[in-house]
Amino acid sequence: MMDSPVLPGSSATSLKPSLVPSHSPSTKFDRSVSLLTWGLNEEDLVQDFLDRAFLTLRETVVDYEIVFVNDGSSDRTGAILESYCKTEPRLKVITNQTNLNVGLSCRRAVDSATKEFLFWQTVDWSYDISDLRLYLELLRYYDVVQGVRPVPERLLSHIPLLRSLYRVKTRSDNFKKALISLSNYYVQRLLFGVPFHDFQNVTFYPTKLAQSLGLQARTPFVNPEMLIRAYYRGATFIEVPIAFIPRSKGHAKGAKLTTVCRTIKDVLINWVRWGWRVRFGARHEATKGSIVRVAEPFALPDYVLACTVPLFKRFR
Repeated sequence: MMDSPVLPGSSATSLKPSLVPSHSPSTKFDRSVSLLTWGLNEEDLVQDFLDRAFLTLRETVVDYEIVFVNDGSSDRTGAILESYCKTEPRLKVITNQTNLNVGLSCRRAVDSATKEFLFWQTVDWSYDISDLRLYLELLRYYDVVQGVRPVPERLLSHIPLLRSLYRVKTRSDNFKKALISLSNYYVQRLLFGVPFHDFQNVTFYPTKLAQSLGLQARTPFVNPEMLIRAYYRGATFIEVPIAFIPRSKGHAKGAKLTTVCRTIKDVLINWVRWGWRVRFGARHEATKGSIVRVAEPFALPDYVLACTVPLFKRFR
């Protein structure tokens, strides 16, 4: 059973045109944001990541911080982070003395965030957040902004089986990883009964909401867990196109057999602990959230539609 409904004073504005604030996406976002990330032995990537992340936030947000969880690295990752902190006070480094893996590192990052909103990006910058300002603007209207890897809008892409083939093409570095990602997606959607189009992407939350979810996952399942728990609290979501960018340096660790097995075990443990109750008891014991999608513009209010028009090109 879920803990409580969406937080009182939730960030999203009621979807009524008369209540929509007159903010322009052409100016900096005027509320504070935490960018979260974590990494293990990423000495080849960490400097470039921090430079790019701070430049992106500096151009987009008035008040921000970066929370980096060093997950027990044995290379120069820690030294690079320590050096960067000397000139950038907005970098907050959390160090795991041993490798705790993605789930616990993500949870530590979420707990350490201090700004009004948070989102994450992988240290290899594997998601295209070049439209960050628009994603942040949508937090004025919805509780959660969820990235989805866009499927090109083609006549055949609307046939469910063929749509899955299009999804394979857009999901990961290679065919093997894409199949693992897609299989993981369908297992989680079936077990937990939530109709998201993507579980592993960039997601934007009010920090207080994310910190109140009572997370239990210890693996990459932590991202889907946050979505599922927020959904069964009655949160409002908008799915936005955020494309996958193949890794160019370093070594990805998410598709290792040990990681896949740990994640499957984590999914099943969480389903037994609480997932089955929300899956089959949602009609009576919880309030389901609502999801709208930029890919389905006919369902968007006019003022949200106007804000998201620049995102349509992502579906070409």
